[in-house]
Amino acid sequence: MSPSLAVAIAIAGGLGSLARYAVALAIGGGPGRFPWATLAVNVVGAAALGLVVALAAARPDAARWRAVVGVGFLGGFTTFSTFALETVALLERRAVGLAVGYVAATLIAGLAACALAWHLAR
Repeated sequence: MSPSLAVAIAIAGGLGSLARYAVALAIGGGPGRFPWATLAVNVVGAAALGLVVALAAARPDAARWRAVVGVGFLGGFTTFSTFALETVALLERRAVGLAVGYVAATLIAGLAACALAWHLAR
């Protein structure tokens, strides 16, 4: 990896993290509430990654762009660790139904969004 690519990925990752934080502020939430913001960024991020990968597959020269957007921005934007933490927090509160719904919604909507974007871009 070239130094310029590493810098571009790092900058894009920072921007993705800021975008995720902005979504969290806009949607709101917090302890004891359903984690809509994390669900939203993970589903949107899955769709965006499906789109990026499908578009990049058609262009062999797009590897750098795919790394910057996919690994950098979308890696910073989406968050598996927060998804896991919020699920555990729901379980700790004995909100088992919400936890199961959150996990199911994240997986089903994320996979569907990624697949739809992938197929639309091809």
